[in-house]
Amino acid sequence: MPHLHNPAGALLLAQILVSAFLAILFLQSAFDKILDREGNLGWLEGHFAKSPLAGFVPVLLSMITVFELAAGVLAAAGGAMLILRHSSVIAFYGAVVSAVSIVALFFGQRMAKEYAGAGTLVPYFILTVGAIFLLAAG
Repeated sequence: MPHLHNPAGALLLAQILVSAFLAILFLQSAFDKILDREGNLGWLEGHFAKSPLAGFVPVLLSMITVFELAAGVLAAAGGAMLILRHSSVIAFYGAVVSAVSIVALFFGQRMAKEYAGAGTLVPYFILTVGAIFLLAAG
């Protein structure tokens, strides 16, 4: 493992930390959707009741759950690969799937005219785009 107090070590540490952040974010969100599907479904059906997506909520909930689970698993596995082998390939794809998930969530919030909720996703999206570049560097 490189010394952390140099550019290579700092890059590796940043890659590990961003992968851990994305893993926690998306695994927790996916597990919440899996463990409390009915609660999430009920809330989302009300949230999207007046949007063009109203009839698609159960399918969309399943799709976003799969995307979030994939993002979290890839980020976690990628973080492990960074620690064990200093390889950022899996973590990179975890960041890509994370960004796609956030874009999907952003789309849903905008369709529901929940502009404040959409705005809360912007920092996460900036982080994931940064993570893509950070993970491509190594």
